[in-house]
Formats: sequence, C-alpha cells, structure tokens
Amino acid sequence: MASSDYSARHLSVLEGLEAVRKRPGMYVGTTDSRGLMHCLWEIIDNSVDEALGGFGARIDIILHPDDSVEVRDVGRGIPVDAEPKTGLSGVEVVMTKLHAGGKFGGGSYAASGGLHGVGASVVNALSERLDVWVDRDGATHHMAFRRGEPGFFRDPASGPTPDAPFEPFTDESRLEQVGKTAKAKTGTRIRYWADREVFSKQAVFQFDELVARVRQTAYLVPGLELVLTDLRNPLEPTEQSFRSVGGARDFVDHLAPDAAITETWELKGSGTFVESAQMLTSTGALQTRDVERECFVDIALRWGTGYDTVERSFVNVISTPHGGTHVLGFEQGLAKVIRAQVAANARRLKLSGRDGSERIEKDDMMAGLTAVVTVRLPEPQFEGQTKEVLGTGPVRGIVSKVVETELAKILESTRGATKAQATAVLEKIVNEMQARVSARKQKEITRRKNALETSQLPSKLADCRSNDVEASELFIVEGDSALGTAKLARRSDFQALLPIRGKILNVQKASMTDMLHNAECASIIQVIGAGSGKTFDLDSARYGKVILMTDADVDGAHIRTLLLTLFFRYMRPLVDAGRVYAAVPPLHRIEVSGSARKKPEHIYTYSERELQQTLASLRRAGRSYSDDIQRYKGLGEMDANQLAETTMDPEKRSLRRIRADDAVAAEASFELLMGNDVAPRKEFIVAGAAGLDRTRIDA
Repeated sequence: MASSDYSARHLSVLEGLEAVRKRPGMYVGTTDSRGLMHCLWEIIDNSVDEALGGFGARIDIILHPDDSVEVRDVGRGIPVDAEPKTGLSGVEVVMTKLHAGGKFGGGSYAASGGLHGVGASVVNALSERLDVWVDRDGATHHMAFRRGEPGFFRDPASGPTPDAPFEPFTDESRLEQVGKTAKAKTGTRIRYWADREVFSKQAVFQFDELVARVRQTAYLVPGLELVLTDLRNPLEPTEQSFRSVGGARDFVDHLAPDAAITETWELKGSGTFVESAQMLTSTGALQTRDVERECFVDIALRWGTGYDTVERSFVNVISTPHGGTHVLGFEQGLAKVIRAQVAANARRLKLSGRDGSERIEKDDMMAGLTAVVTVRLPEPQFEGQTKEVLGTGPVRGIVSKVVETELAKILESTRGATKAQATAVLEKIVNEMQARVSARKQKEITRRKNALETSQLPSKLADCRSNDVEASELFIVEGDSALGTAKLARRSDFQALLPIRGKILNVQKASMTDMLHNAECASIIQVIGAGSGKTFDLDSARYGKVILMTDADVDGAHIRTLLLTLFFRYMRPLVDAGRVYAAVPPLHRIEVSGSARKKPEHIYTYSERELQQTLASLRRAGRSYSDDIQRYKGLGEMDANQLAETTMDPEKRSLRRIRADDAVAAEASFELLMGNDVAPRKEFIVAGAAGLDRTRIDA
C-alpha cells in the first residue's frame, strides 16, 4: 500500500471494555493460568482493601464445580446509588467503566492495592458471565453481565449458568433489588465464569497457588480471616481457613527455611513526602496539586544458620516480586547499619588488618536472611497494571531511614539475649565476607591439583594418581592405624585416603569461624577443594565419591555423624548430588572348615543378628566352623586383604549412599542430635538407661 493511501479512516478506536477484550495481556499479563489467577486476585484485592480500611474481617473464596469462582466479603458493599456524572448505579460504574472507583484520592481508602480502577471492570470484560450481589441499606441488590454488557439471564431452576438465554438492557440498565436483609448487614458477593474465548482451555485455578497467596494475605492483614473452599470435586470438597495475629513476624517464621540464630525482629516507622498529583475537584475536574503523603513501613526479619535468602516485598498488601524503591531502601539501610556495626566492633569480631580493607557486600549480609518488607501509602506508583515493581521514588529514603534507626537500636542493645544475637549476626556476616574473599583468592588452589601442586595439600593426604574426577574416590579414615592398613588395601590409581584424628568439631554448635580454624575440618574442606558454605562449587570438587570409613562401633557412628554434620552444614550440594557415602565394614569373621580338596572359607557378617542366622544356617547344612569367631573392634584389626575384600574393593564392598531427600526433617535431626539443646538427648539417655544390656557394650 502506498503511503498516500494510509489515512485516518484506517485507524481503529476501541471503546470501553472492547480494548480489554482485544488486548487482554495488557491488563492481566497472559491468557493462561497466570492471567486467570490475576483476574481472581483483582476481585479478592478489592475485598482486602475493605478489610485494610477496617471494614469487614472475613473473606470467602469458593471454587465451584461449573468452572466459576465466587468471592464474598462483609465490607461496606459497592455503592448502589446513582453516580452523578453518568447517572448509572455505583455497581454498574465499577463493573463496566475503566478507571472508575473509590481509590483516586477521594478519601474512601487511605491505602489500597487497587489503584487504576480497572480491576473489576477488566475481570467483567473477560468473563463469559459475572453476577454481583450487594447488601446495603437493608436490601440485597443484584446485577448480571455477559462479557461486560449488563443485562438479564433467564436461568433454569438448577441455578445460574453462562449458557442461559441472555437479554441485554436496551433503554436503560437496572440494578435490581432481589431481597431484604438486616439493616446492619453489608457486603459484596461476586461470582463469575472466565471467558474461554479469551483464556485457554488449559488455564485453571491452581489450588496450591491460591493457598499460598491466601496465607500470605492473612499474614499481611492481621485479624482478617480468609476461607478458601474448593468444590470442584464434589466427592472430596476442600476447605482451608487462614488467620494471623502476629502479622509479618509470623510470616517470616513461616517462610524461614533454616534454624534461627536471632529472634524475628520488627522494624516499624513512617515518613512523609510531597508529590505533585492530579486530584479531582468537587466538580469532577482534574487539578495538579502538591500533596503530602505518609508512608508506613513494617519490616520483619531474622537471620538463620543457612545461606539461602528469602525476601518478600509488598505495597498495600500487593506482592511486588520484582522489588522496587522500597526494597532498594531496605537493602541500602541494611548495608549502612551492618557496615557501621562491623567497623565499630572490629576488635570483638577479630578482624585482622587485611580484613579491614575488604568491604561487606550485599551477598554477605543477605546470607541466611529471611525478610518481609511491607509499606503502605496512598496512590503508589507501579510499573504497569500487574503491579510487580514499586516506582514511587521518595519511598526509598523513608524505608532506608527506618531500617537505619530501628535496626541500629537492636544491634546496639545492651540486653543480654539481644546482644548475643547481634554478635552472632555480625560474626555470620563477617564469616561470609571472609569465605567469599578466601574463595576468590584461593580459586586456583581449590581446583583439581596436578602433580606439581600436590605439595599445597595436607601432607597426611595419600592422594590418588587419576585425574578423572568421576572415577576418583576419597576415603576419610578414622585414625592413623587404619590408614596404614588402608594404604595397602586401596587401589592407588583412583582411591585417595585422608586420616582424621578422633572426633572432629561439632559444627552444629560451633560458629563458622571456629569450624574454619579447626584443623580436621579445614583439611577436609581443602582436600575436597570446592569451598564451603554459600561459596561451595560442586563442579570444583576433586573427587567423584567421598566415603566415610569409620569403625563399626558406637565411637565410629559418632564420628560418622560429626562428619555428616559438617557435610550437611557446609558442603550440602555434595550430599544432594549423592556423592557422599558411608563404608560398611564387617563386625565378624567366621572361618568355615574346608576339606582335602577345598580351602577354608571366610564369611563376614555385619550385625549380631546376621551372625546368629549365619551360624544357624551352617549348622543346618552340617558344616563345621571355628569357635574362635573374630570380632572386629576397629578397622585397624583387619589386614590389608580383609579390608580390601570387605570394605574398599568396588567389586565386593557395600556402600550406603547418604541422601537428604527431606531437607527439613534432616535439618531437624541434625539439630536434635548435634545442636545446642542438650536436654532432649539427656532425657533419652536417662530414660533408656534401665533397659541397657551391659553385655552389648564393648569393653
């Protein structure tokens, strides 16, 4: 087409809700399950805004079997009187007019999640059918819409359905009064069927996602009860109720993936700023004015023993997964306080001169941190209708100031428990910084050493010759006596040996600094060569398998548990990858008599029960054996051939792979067995003392 043929007649003007149906992605992001969920949250957020304003303390969300969803609240109810400019009822204005509502600075809401006035009307436009009931002024009012157009459905006796005959209003639309109710009863009920001409057939309401979001909302609006009911399977209806009193503090405790080293601290405050805004005058015209806004800040945070960071941010209860100025302010204030506290406590934190030149970075501070950052302010500026990033500039400075002031008070507290927790946090952050710096400086050392570099590894390591990481094995051996036998029993081409002396440090109770200063722990980390903690790099590990080879007694089990605690806390990816094993040495050696043509046979057993079962089997078979059954009390009692045959030869040995399939349960087990709380272990020992068989104790 020639450019001269392109004129105004080729332009299209989409009126009202036509634009929403033509470009739904602009308003709800996508037309798959995410867009479907976004529509539902536009309706729920309107009810939540009522609760935030102090109107109503319960919201019901119901998923019906016919693919519809219903949201009920006990707020003030959508206004039912006529709106002066349009002459339409408040219900019809809210449900059919873009950028219409009570959230444009008219004083109806101090802070709300719905800001653009398009939420309910967009959902209406993208619904095959939508019904709204409003309880106000002693009456129940009703209005129905088909793809955003008001009208009347002739429903069958079985109930409302989007397939019922529909008659649009022609002369004027009507908000019908369909019943009476108590004068004090108010609220809004909305039920809609998503339009499958817009949303894909595969798009569904994700129940688990709904549960997570409803639970999150309950934490952010303390005292609000949200009830989620799923009736889509009539044979197994599901109902869950959520209500929180502790608010953000409870939310942090729910989100935290690790054991705490601090209490959950709350940082609260507010600040004001002035911005130019378009305000509606009494005549309905827009006028630019300088308006003073107040921003309320509510932050809950705690540090844990792990390295993962969990950070959630919200503006007026709306999640901002991509952050914004409030998150930038939080991290800015956090950095300023932590750096100042580390500098002020350098002597107590044992920072050396070379550490002083290093700067605490964001990753050091965020390791093990769980935080919920919430701000409330009128008319926040978001980037786009999906409201995923806060753009209001002055919020950054307000949040930063609140964090600086309130967190400094906590970290400088002289109260015993708080002071100890503050010290633990600073030590953890400094340790993270030191580990990061060490990892950077020692990057070459932590790689697979070639023949010229083996001198940099511990002298007690008996390394293997192979450079094939996948095929190589590191045996961590208990004691020097076992090491001597293991050297003769191993296949030195791919099996390496590292001896440890007795019981290593219990790292579940010790700090990272103590762990790094412990010779045995440091040797293990250096030999494996992949770093530790958050800087652990699985691809840099020097061995394909790490095998813990300890004695088959109580002490051996204890040493193995200590080693596993070290791996679980500081080299977790190695465990998750299934590269940590426990050797299974035998407990007994039975010598079965031979014959003139057959040499004596040796049978190994691995438990008392297996020993007795084996002896009984030999007796039934009429085979004789030596009554001098050897009981191994340590690996050092075996000769090289026996150790190779039973424990080290890949073709004959048995290995137990260590896994952490249930990380939460595993963490709890390590804390119970190795943590600071001694009382449960003491109670277990005392309770079981009476039933102890003394003959089972090795003398």
